[in-house]
Amino acid sequence: MAGAKLLTRPGLNWKTLIEDPRVTVRRTGEPLREGSCVVYWMQRSQRALDNPALDTAVEAANLLGKPVLVFFAPVPFYPHANLRHYKFLAEGISDIAAELAKRDIGFVLRRYPDHSLLRFCAEVKPALVVGDENPLREPEHWRQIATQELRVPFWTVDSDVVIPGTLLNKRFTAARFIRPAIQGHLNHFLVRSKNSKAKHSWRASKSIQSLPTDFDILRDWPVDNSASPVSSFCGGTTEALRCLKQFTSGALRTYNVDRNHPEMDGTSSLSPYLHFGQISPVTVARAIQASNASEADKSAYLDQLITWRELAINFVRFHPEYDNFECAEPWARKTLAEHISDRRPFLYTRLELEHAETHDELWNAAQRQMLKTGWMHNYMRMYWAKKILEWSANPYQAYETTVYLNDKYFLDGRDPNGYLGIAWSIAGKMDRPWFPRPIFGLIRYMSHDSTLKKFAAQQYIDRWASSH
Repeated sequence: MAGAKLLTRPGLNWKTLIEDPRVTVRRTGEPLREGSCVVYWMQRSQRALDNPALDTAVEAANLLGKPVLVFFAPVPFYPHANLRHYKFLAEGISDIAAELAKRDIGFVLRRYPDHSLLRFCAEVKPALVVGDENPLREPEHWRQIATQELRVPFWTVDSDVVIPGTLLNKRFTAARFIRPAIQGHLNHFLVRSKNSKAKHSWRASKSIQSLPTDFDILRDWPVDNSASPVSSFCGGTTEALRCLKQFTSGALRTYNVDRNHPEMDGTSSLSPYLHFGQISPVTVARAIQASNASEADKSAYLDQLITWRELAINFVRFHPEYDNFECAEPWARKTLAEHISDRRPFLYTRLELEHAETHDELWNAAQRQMLKTGWMHNYMRMYWAKKILEWSANPYQAYETTVYLNDKYFLDGRDPNGYLGIAWSIAGKMDRPWFPRPIFGLIRYMSHDSTLKKFAAQQYIDRWASSH
């Protein structure tokens, strides 16, 4: 951020913008005086409400006396994404467009093959480009290319966290270490978004083409259809806010007691909306704080939403190998290697696991829940991943299979939360050595019999007895 050369014209105060810890100035320089607008390149933060990246673009544009133009251009080749994920994404577009219109912000919707940010910027000639941060390797690579190829200043904003990553800029190895670091910043960042209007409206031009906001972006598109859309979730900010309201007025009030009961609908089920950026974690956290639930219930949920979610983002940021077994803790790698030749009581192929064809009806129920709904209760996700380790020929194969299923079927797959969950379950990440046992070595174990006793397991099994 420091050293960015910016406009010094009287009346322009950039200090509060570029010194915001959420903002990273990737390509420095002076915004083009002759630029037509400020472009917000929307990718991870797919919302027009409570979006710090969009707010930064609006504030910069208002200082420059220019309009704001949002550029949203999905591609069909995002790694491991399929029809299930794209349908959920597409359902959120109308909410984006409606909220942008309320704020006098322009919106250009395109899709592959007309998705190039560089070509778009060549058309509109912006003064400045603002994007959102994403620590996953492919989106970060795209941002690096944009940094190199754009000919105007390019900023990115950490808009899908509560605490900016620049303030947690080291590798944390456990929740107990990151928790106090987060707590020290919460009061500053758990604040209402400005959601400012653009002072200068974008005037649509026939030369700047955009798809209608009700256009079916999946029509005639080469999208992987190996996982079908689900009826259990509908994408979009409006639906996310409805789910949040339902949770804060209902299940939140017993969350601390019921959260580890997969047979109950005791969680918020907001993870798909958080993954696609259709709702801000700050929006969720503020609603939790304002609810009438007990402090114990609020604290338990906020710890999951903030501490563990931001620990997962930190994990991805500092572990380039976040989605494969190479991320394993040294002690975990050693102990699993020592037990790699242990006899497995059951060995299943990836296809058998994918189709929920195991001897374990509890595990099968969890897999069917994922296949049918695109979601699985977090307690069952731990059991699900650990059994894949137990029933695979080696930990490398287990890790690969678990990531494959996670990314293909979960609506909130391909996400730091999921990758940390797998790393915790199989590779000892953010955990400690436990008691030695076959196959697992010192990796924490979850037995079938003890898990059955933790909740009304038969009710859960009966609910997902078939894929119906």
